[in-house]
Amino acid sequence: MDSWPAPDVPDLPGSGPEPVIWDTAQGSLAVAAPDSTATLYACGITPYDATHVGHAATFLAWDLLVRAWRDAGKRVIYVQNVTDVDDPLLERADRDGEDWRALAEREIALFRSDMVALRVLPPSHYIGAVEALPLIRDINQRLDQRDALYEIDGDVYFSRAADAAFGSVSGLDSDSMMRLCAENGGDPARPGKKDPVDPLVWLAHRPGEPYWPSQFGDGRPGWHVECAAIATHYLGVTFDVQAGGRDLIFPHHEMSAAHARVALDGSGEPPFARRYAHSAIVRLDGEKMSKSRGNLVFVSKLLAAGHDPMAVRLAIIGHPYRMDWDWTSESLSEATTRLATWRAAVAAAGSAASTATGSDQHAHSGQLPGAGQFAGAGQFAGAGQYAGAGQFADRAAVTLAAIRERLADDLDARGAIAAVDQWATEAIAGRAVGSGELIRDAVDTLLGVAL
Repeated sequence: MDSWPAPDVPDLPGSGPEPVIWDTAQGSLAVAAPDSTATLYACGITPYDATHVGHAATFLAWDLLVRAWRDAGKRVIYVQNVTDVDDPLLERADRDGEDWRALAEREIALFRSDMVALRVLPPSHYIGAVEALPLIRDINQRLDQRDALYEIDGDVYFSRAADAAFGSVSGLDSDSMMRLCAENGGDPARPGKKDPVDPLVWLAHRPGEPYWPSQFGDGRPGWHVECAAIATHYLGVTFDVQAGGRDLIFPHHEMSAAHARVALDGSGEPPFARRYAHSAIVRLDGEKMSKSRGNLVFVSKLLAAGHDPMAVRLAIIGHPYRMDWDWTSESLSEATTRLATWRAAVAAAGSAASTATGSDQHAHSGQLPGAGQFAGAGQFAGAGQYAGAGQFADRAAVTLAAIRERLADDLDARGAIAAVDQWATEAIAGRAVGSGELIRDAVDTLLGVAL
């Protein structure tokens, strides 16, 4: 499956610090990827409706992580799936009298266009469930060989009892698992199951539904085993980060990890993810934004209404990715004003080459007000391409160091935005002459906002 085209990303001088993220399984901050190659699997869309702000918030969080990794000098391998056959898609297609494949293709195309507009870096591999069927059959066969599967009326289930580490991702008790299983596509009340939360890995063919052959007969794959198969095929048996919305912690991420642990042999460490990163819930009027509630704010409609996609991006990343928040028109208005201010500041500060002459008339002693918290600018190296603004060159270095520091600290984009706000105030006041080019590039490369 084709991904979307990548935006041009400027090269920055120097490099950023090692990014750390909150690991759900450990309940603490941890280095996101310890080696020179960083591997990320992010659960993608089920394409039965357009991209809403809640979706965008999740994918923008992982976009910030990819940008921070790249800035730290890492090679990044990023995989995202598309669940292009599943109950919600088939139900929507049936409701609307539309072919499920046409519905999926249309919504995937719209999702791609939204990601392009928001300047989201594309995954290295963008994989649909249908094209991944050989991988899913293979991991199901491995699970079967390890006596981890059982059948009920042609449907094949995974036995959670086969995984001694089951529960290690979510840390939930049995009652919570039962509740979330019922709320998120499971069937805990089905008679004949060995354990109420055991998930389907293969659903037998139902009349009127698409189906494919397998060792268990005709049917279609379960959701959790889809991601286990795709992630471990493209990223290796053990990879760095499994990412998704908080509502995926259980059952989805717990089950995917269990499938991989049982089916695959790790080489020195357990199969599946080393870290689990989860974004929070986006609400509208206090209610979770979701397709089932119908209280959605679509990215495409915001853009069609004339809102700058960079303002939409700023409005979203200005909220900490792990904290629930409410989308409001006021937050978008504030982001639009901020974007205009930043663009004016870049124009006022200009480039080092064009403003170096005569910059002494704007000389200002001391450090940028409040910048002491962003220590380390003195060690900044490699800014020669932006040099020439005299005493103001350090301002750009301090701000770049601040953006890098905040972004590497659990994707603190709000802190990075505050650093740019601080610089913009100085620039508009004429006290950051020659720094505009570097800050423009830094905001583009690290925050994904084109000025």
